[in-house]
Amino acid sequence: MSQSFVTHTEEIPSSILNKVAGGGRTYSYWRRRIMLSIMIGYAAFYLVRQNFTMAIPYLQSELGYSKAEVGIIISTGAILYGLGKGLSGLLGDRSNARYFMSAGLLGSAIVTFFLGFSSTWWVLLALYALNNCFQSMGWPPCARLLTHWFSPREIGTKWALWNTSQQIGGASVLIISPYIMAAYGWRYVFFVPAVLCVGFAFFLLNRLRDTPESLGLPPIEAHHGLVEAHEVDDSKLSTKEIFFQVTRNKLVWYMCGANFFVYIVRMFMFNWAPTFLSEFKGSSLKLAGWQAAMFDITGMFGGLIAGYLSDKVFEGRRGRVGLLYMLVLTVSIVFLWQSPVNQKWQHFLSMMLIGFLVTGPQILVGVAASDFASKKAAGAASGLTGTVGYLGAAVTGVGVGLIVDNSGWDAAFASIAVCALLSAFFFALTWNHRAKVLDKQN
Repeated sequence: MSQSFVTHTEEIPSSILNKVAGGGRTYSYWRRRIMLSIMIGYAAFYLVRQNFTMAIPYLQSELGYSKAEVGIIISTGAILYGLGKGLSGLLGDRSNARYFMSAGLLGSAIVTFFLGFSSTWWVLLALYALNNCFQSMGWPPCARLLTHWFSPREIGTKWALWNTSQQIGGASVLIISPYIMAAYGWRYVFFVPAVLCVGFAFFLLNRLRDTPESLGLPPIEAHHGLVEAHEVDDSKLSTKEIFFQVTRNKLVWYMCGANFFVYIVRMFMFNWAPTFLSEFKGSSLKLAGWQAAMFDITGMFGGLIAGYLSDKVFEGRRGRVGLLYMLVLTVSIVFLWQSPVNQKWQHFLSMMLIGFLVTGPQILVGVAASDFASKKAAGAASGLTGTVGYLGAAVTGVGVGLIVDNSGWDAAFASIAVCALLSAFFFALTWNHRAKVLDKQN
């Protein structure tokens, strides 16, 4: 592995020490800085990811590709993103998150820029697949940073706060892209975000640091009084040990099952909502973009509430919240499906409800997997759930394209509603489980 990715101890700049003298204040400074940086950074990942969604109508109308052909591109990218997420999770647990995340964003920005020049189907496929490989380097370092800088009794809320970056980045693209395309052409929906994200990559390189210990600070469990400092096991696991710790944990696999079906629902809305609303519900592309953006905007609040409920009400038992959300989500999917054509406010309300309800479980899967596997394997555990989740996402690419082309949107929505119920089942299997360190406190 490249030496630049290896975790190492870093000195705290003297200017910072003078500004925030004292261990507690130093810790607070770095926690705020890390949280803000990964929120900005992960939102930037979405600028060079969801822009492809807004270009889909132009790939069909100007380049002549069918939904099935576009679906193959989406599915290929989803599979490689999922596989890359698993590999990045294993590497990320033994790498410096600062360099790992920055490199991923920079690579994604460069590939996205070249996507804007592409018209040939196989070139679009290859570049979109490569982009998703770089995209897979975003989530695992964030999981590593969150579990090292925030304790198990607050991680649900903090993870949800960080996760709002997905909605911020996604909503920004959905709202702004139609105006960029109207003014400059659809290819600029790739050029503009790519240039911006080169700058964001260097921002991450400047602002991020790896773990509290790399700055000479105590582990988060000791800082929050969950254990004494000498009780924290600071030994490092090998890549093989991390792999087996995660893959032999049945609770992590339950979260994989839940995430598989959560992502079928989530990526169905993520990739196909603008097309569905414009073709089937009578919305213009700009209006469909706003309606889809509400999915992301309300998702921020749904995630925050889910994290808070799992921390404070259910005391770390994430599965209970996930089950509740997925059951109500099933009803909301049917509501959008059956809403009349040209009833724009019903479509807005439906997208808001679905965004609110699907984001909470999607966040809790990663939190729960990290709880069950421990922070030493947090990146690998969340990466594995991401890998399985994006196998589900792959289904929504070519699968939905084929279903809609051959059987229509009704068949697609019926399938998505069933998937929501199956996700609820897997959450139910973890009803009484939470992080072991929390059980030791009782």
